[in-house]
Amino acid sequence: MAGPIEQFEIKPIFTVFEFAGQEIAFTNSAAHMVGVAVFGGLFLLVSTSARALVPTRLQSITELIHEFVSKTLRENAGEGGMKFFPLVFSLFVFILIANLAGMFPYAFTVTSHIIVTFSFAMIVFGTVTLYGIWKNGLGFFRLFLPSGVPLALAPIIVPIEIVSYISRPISHSVRLFAVMLAGHITLKVFAGFVVSLGSMGTLGIFAAVLPLAMTVALTALELLMAVIQAYIFTMLTCMYLNDALHPGH
Repeated sequence: MAGPIEQFEIKPIFTVFEFAGQEIAFTNSAAHMVGVAVFGGLFLLVSTSARALVPTRLQSITELIHEFVSKTLRENAGEGGMKFFPLVFSLFVFILIANLAGMFPYAFTVTSHIIVTFSFAMIVFGTVTLYGIWKNGLGFFRLFLPSGVPLALAPIIVPIEIVSYISRPISHSVRLFAVMLAGHITLKVFAGFVVSLGSMGTLGIFAAVLPLAMTVALTALELLMAVIQAYIFTMLTCMYLNDALHPGH
């Protein structure tokens, strides 16, 4: 039986081209990311194509997601943050679908790889930084000295705030990556216990009841965490965007 880490192995499907002796390949990870993006796009197009006054079930789901993301953005970044709605909505839908798709057997969980979640975090970090400087000029750097802080404390507060700001992409990405990685490993381990004990005869089958129950419980927990982690990533994105819109507040 395959080990719990093997499910995260990146495997090339075909070679795109070679450069300087290095193979550039289209991998299973890339295939699943394309699949998630295509599925998400098609789902949104199909569910909203009718634009019925009395929404269908699919249209209701899309409207609920739309309202949920817009409400989260308004609450954390204000009305001015709605200009970033396409970015925030796209991130939420992609991460949610990618997390849920990883629950299917033989599927690949792209959000369990730090390079994927770090790329998303860097998109947010770059957007916040560039837009914040463009909109506020040097006033953006008030972010590192919050209003109400005495100037005497600036030599202490400013370095702390700078380090905290620079480390945002790390904390933003590691949270999602670590939860998805740990959850899938734990689920695979308990599922392995069920298979191993079940192959030991009658006594083994009885002994497999407990790990089977744990596997079912962990599956439910993983489904819950798939949704929660998509929400947390989105909420933090909205909070960071608020810093670009209202630095120093």
